[in-house]
Amino acid sequence: MSSKEDILKRIHANTRQQYDMPDLSLNAIVYEDKLKTFIEVLKAAGGEAYVMQPDDDLNAVIRRFYPEAQRIGSNLNEITCATFNPDELEDPRELNGTDVSVVKGEFGVAENAAVWLPCQYRYKAVYFISNALVILLDRQELVNNMNEAYRRITNADYSFGVFMSGPSKTADIEQALVFGAHGPIRVTVILI
Repeated sequence: MSSKEDILKRIHANTRQQYDMPDLSLNAIVYEDKLKTFIEVLKAAGGEAYVMQPDDDLNAVIRRFYPEAQRIGSNLNEITCATFNPDELEDPRELNGTDVSVVKGEFGVAENAAVWLPCQYRYKAVYFISNALVILLDRQELVNNMNEAYRRITNADYSFGVFMSGPSKTADIEQALVFGAHGPIRVTVILI
């Protein structure tokens, strides 16, 4: 018996009262307006949201948010403002210096403004190494809470996926908030 099994056996033997698992099929939080909630929570998390209008040009919207961007990466056919396709790079280190990456989100969560990003690139570094991340998200693909979100990905087939909510940030004991510590400094979700 391994030490791990021994420890777990002792814990189980000394547990006095056991509790049933909670019913996770219940939706704890349901929002009247998921889109409005998603936008508000994303803003509170330091991100930006833009709801596409019928006469908007997607590439012009991206350029409006990031007019100074020189190096824009995307493998999406509709992103004509991209200057390179990350999937064509030989080495993921070549992604260093990317100003903006444009990716597609599968669905969003109103509760925490997280977007599910299953890996759709050769290198998953695309999601973290660029200075800014633009996420395209169908506004009809919003769920209320993480219970609903986990149910959506339970049987999904993916090699890698991540929930991302706003830009990367960290704070220390001196209460200094730093953006871009572990990923993009800016995150913009374009709701289409």
